[in-house]
Amino acid sequence: MTLLSEFEQRQVAEAIARVERRTDAELVTVLATRADDYAYIPLLWASLLALLVPGAVYYLGGWLSVNGLLIAQWLTFIVLSLVFRLPSLTTRLIPRTVRHWRASNLARRQFLEQNLHHTAGSTGVLIFVSEAERYVEILVDEGISRHLDNQVWDGIVQRFTEQVRQGQTLQGFVTCIEACGDLLSQHVPLTHERNELPNRLVVLA
Repeated sequence: MTLLSEFEQRQVAEAIARVERRTDAELVTVLATRADDYAYIPLLWASLLALLVPGAVYYLGGWLSVNGLLIAQWLTFIVLSLVFRLPSLTTRLIPRTVRHWRASNLARRQFLEQNLHHTAGSTGVLIFVSEAERYVEILVDEGISRHLDNQVWDGIVQRFTEQVRQGQTLQGFVTCIEACGDLLSQHVPLTHERNELPNRLVVLA
């Protein structure tokens, strides 16, 4: 999983600049490698399997001694703790609801950290992506939500999520920004030129 190159990040910034010439909305894009390191997940699964698997072998086969059982449990725990720390495996071990909850929390923190709630007219728009979780969310401030119901973003988010799943993160960003721009230019058109927040893509590695 690779984050966007500098050239690709510039393409995202240029797409934002084009949109902001047509609307009062202030767009910020954030791309995170993952929403959490989930450090406890490998340990949890390794502990559970280290208790169950050698125990089942001991109970069913009977060929392990008590000392052998303890050694087998420790070895199983150590090996699985290391194996389950591989990012591709860690993500698969986490329930989808937990992954999306973590990503959603990070999106809301970024909305505040990027000062999207301090724009003139409350017209901040966050386009947030967490690659490991295959999670996309669009968050808007009240100046936008007064004109556009939250459900209007669902189709854009769904399409972008599919593009992230297919590894087309750059194209997903550009398509999403343009689709948001079409809506925003109709409902929150440009009244005066300003650029309160940077257009660059914020990358959380």
